[in-house]
Amino acid sequence: MRLTHTKAVFMMVAVTLMWSVAGVVTRHLQNAHSFEVTFWRSFFTTVSLLVILPVWQGRSVFRAMRWASPAFWISGVCWSVMFTAYMVALTLTSVGNVLVTMSIGPLLTALLARVFIGHRVAPRTWGAIALAGLGIAYMFGSQVNLAAGHAGMLSGSLVALCVPLAAAANWTVVQRSQTLGQQIDLVPSVLVGAVLSTLLTLPLAYPFVATGPDLRLLAFLGLVQLAIPCIFSVISARVLKAPEVALLALLEVIFGILWAWLGANEVPGPEVVIGGALVIGALVGNEVLGWRSRARHPFGPTAGVARPSGLE
Repeated sequence: MRLTHTKAVFMMVAVTLMWSVAGVVTRHLQNAHSFEVTFWRSFFTTVSLLVILPVWQGRSVFRAMRWASPAFWISGVCWSVMFTAYMVALTLTSVGNVLVTMSIGPLLTALLARVFIGHRVAPRTWGAIALAGLGIAYMFGSQVNLAAGHAGMLSGSLVALCVPLAAAANWTVVQRSQTLGQQIDLVPSVLVGAVLSTLLTLPLAYPFVATGPDLRLLAFLGLVQLAIPCIFSVISARVLKAPEVALLALLEVIFGILWAWLGANEVPGPEVVIGGALVIGALVGNEVLGWRSRARHPFGPTAGVARPSGLE
């Protein structure tokens, strides 16, 4: 599937819309909780991909997997961490808290792109990193003060932090494989991540208490919220730069908090609003300064070249 830059951007917007429903759907589960939720979602993702991949790429898709490629396995492990940590975090703290914590992802991606791909991080991005760090620190600090009565809130945020760390590593791996001209299809890595997550959470999921309605909702998450959008995100990452993918993924924060507010009456707490405003404000400010910089130098050596957000 070959995409233009514009189509890749719209595809990522659709991806974030599908990703964002996890929180509100989880809030409507009756009995399933914690690792059982993660197990069933990963299990249904595995089943979905075992059907989707052969239909889409042919029966030879499994024989064509690059089992010996480090990038293939690193990407799979990253997906596994994201699948597992995200759902566990949702069972420990609020949707808004999880999503705002995840919004640090673009800055982490810019840093990893600098280290492993050689992209130079602009000074404005370092300032954005510092400001976003203050926002996350405020969120964590306010929860530490309440830890005696709400220990799960802090642990949920710490678990959620694993998601942007793994995502940053994943997008960097995808981007690096493209930069080096390696013909590695990393779409099947999503399947590897789902299988690893399923196996990891299986012994922790007992005893199974999910009801029939729970299983239907979790099957929906496995197919519509995970399998399909994760495939599309890898396809988009072939065209978009790693930090650009991560920045577009921030739309999940907006969509997810809105879904939780409208569908589960989960109003974001003040620490989430303030901390999230600092994080998102840092990212928006970084983009505005970058746009002004490019506008002042329209005929520079990089004029007309698509550049990853936050990089120079």
